[in-house]
Amino acid sequence: EPAVECGSGSVGVWEGGMAMLLQPLWTFVLGHAPLLRSPFFPVLFSLCVYLSFCLPFLLLDALSTRWAWVLRYKLQPQSSVSWSSVRRCLALTLYNHLVFIFPLTVLHWYLRPVHLTEEAPPLPRLLAQVLVCLLLFDFQSFAWHLLHHRVPWLYRTFHKVHHTYTSTSALTAEYSGTWETLSLGLFAAANPLLLGCHPLTELAFFVVNIWLSVEDHCGYDLPWATHRLVPLGLYGGARHHDLHHLKSKCNFAPYFTHWDRLAGTLICEHSAGIKFIVNNHNYSARRLQRRRHVV
Repeated sequence: EPAVECGSGSVGVWEGGMAMLLQPLWTFVLGHAPLLRSPFFPVLFSLCVYLSFCLPFLLLDALSTRWAWVLRYKLQPQSSVSWSSVRRCLALTLYNHLVFIFPLTVLHWYLRPVHLTEEAPPLPRLLAQVLVCLLLFDFQSFAWHLLHHRVPWLYRTFHKVHHTYTSTSALTAEYSGTWETLSLGLFAAANPLLLGCHPLTELAFFVVNIWLSVEDHCGYDLPWATHRLVPLGLYGGARHHDLHHLKSKCNFAPYFTHWDRLAGTLICEHSAGIKFIVNNHNYSARRLQRRRHVV
């Protein structure tokens, strides 16, 4: 028994030491407790983080028309992002957040007030729970996504909006209909609750999840992209998801590749057939543009 107590004490000291690493950050966050407890915080946090992550890629889109070294990293170099598409994406994102997500966050705020503990979580626990949340979200999104592609009525009614653009760009990450936005938002919000995560862990998961979603849709295969940092092809990333928007019948998981491997829906490389789709799409767009000029 003394040995057990000694072991338990060592674990407690170790966890306490790991918690101390995050304590200054959590103390700073607690200094803004009124904001964290506000019903406006979830929507403001989500929008600010999302738009902040989109901004660098929008800058790359603007530079890609002038600088060849930027264009070489673009997954579909023939395509370009127009200001009209930027406005449409922003308008739909704001509409979904203000009209649908905000009332639900107010209801959640009323039914389940935010509880903020004084102690920060141990760093290893935070990292482990963020990873588990990502794996759960990846599976939930894969199942939802595959179902909405395999059932034509579900695709036409709910998911087709997200496939308006065959060429991905950062702001298309949240270019979705109401049902899709709420479904994926529910998965993301439920997983930290199911795991009993610390509020700081919950915030960390939301930040990572939003970043990975934006990176998935950024339209660039950059040298420091997540899929290049994760070994053994375990993570799909922007290349993986761009192929999904082109072909529509592959790569249904948002982040990791294991579910698509198991389902036989994984495609890793741009094939000649896909290049034909891109060229054909751009040829059609150019023809439409010429017709408008003639009219």
